[in-house]
Amino acid sequence: MLEVECDILVPAALENQITLANADRVRARFVAEAANGPTTLGADESLTKRNVLIIPDIFLNAGGVTVSYFEWTKNLSHIRYGRMEKRLDEMFRERLVSTIEQVTKTQVPEKQRRELLTGAEEIDLVNSGLEGTMQNAYREIRAALDAEPKHGNLRTAAYAVAIQKVARAYTELGVFP
Repeated sequence: MLEVECDILVPAALENQITLANADRVRARFVAEAANGPTTLGADESLTKRNVLIIPDIFLNAGGVTVSYFEWTKNLSHIRYGRMEKRLDEMFRERLVSTIEQVTKTQVPEKQRRELLTGAEEIDLVNSGLEGTMQNAYREIRAALDAEPKHGNLRTAAYAVAIQKVARAYTELGVFP
């Protein structure tokens, strides 16, 4: 399966599936590493030289880790996401729809009214937070690669960003001067 011509190859089960022994036969334009470490260092270099874009596991798997963090913080606080803002949001939406109806002198159809009045559910908030987190992470990684082309690929740029964040956190904690 690793050698089938495709746009995106997603190795998602085992480590070390793309190696120097088979990297030259991978015919994908992108490799999205859903498994931990599915591509060996040598294969990574080989694919990069062939302009195969590798979306590294350190980034691609971050979504699951991010949502786990959201769940952990929610459980620590014993409050569902959005619970405190939900009623306020519903009241604002009701006023907004009422204002639209007054200004236009037209009743909003009931189905549209329900859709407009329904605020974000917990899953919507989690998905929104996840999307924003992943977009920001990609921008940071891409900016690191663009600023330092010697990184050579997204994996090295992602590691550089991660190391910088750990160093900054340690410095802020006073662990390093």
